[in-house]
Amino acid sequence: MNLKRLVILLIMFPIVCFSQTRELSIFDDLIGKTWFAEGKWGDGSLFKQEVSYSYDLEKTLVVTEAKGFINKEQTKFGNRNHGIRQYNSVNKEIVFWEFDVFGGVTKGTVTAGGKNIMYTYNYGDSVVTDLWEYIDNETYRFVVGSYKNNKWEQIYLDTVFRLKK
Repeated sequence: MNLKRLVILLIMFPIVCFSQTRELSIFDDLIGKTWFAEGKWGDGSLFKQEVSYSYDLEKTLVVTEAKGFINKEQTKFGNRNHGIRQYNSVNKEIVFWEFDVFGGVTKGTVTAGGKNIMYTYNYGDSVVTDLWEYIDNETYRFVVGSYKNNKWEQIYLDTVFRLKK
């Protein structure tokens, strides 16, 4: 490697790392905290979840650990999901993966509007959106549904995540 390439690499590396950190800063209000929600899905089944957020790999990843129902009968509560959020500098977007206890994986994108965080992903034949709508430092409205043209076409879940103290 010649000196010119080495100098360019040394200059660009901190810029790329800083860019990833800045892009993931949309999660700052959630980091280092545990959030809890209870509610009912549109079909009447229970929703209960506890999610913790942390940074990893020098703030280039956001990692989530979620507890929820781990059986179809909704009688066992335990470690349900392990999630990762990462800034993709090539596509200039935040992508996420959620691995669940049932062997599934959900992949999608994350966007922000102010302090609101929106996840968009395919679920079967549908495109689903999860919205973490900022209310205050201890509260987020959580909506799951079909969101198109800046409006909800159908809502499957509407509840609140609160900071667990």
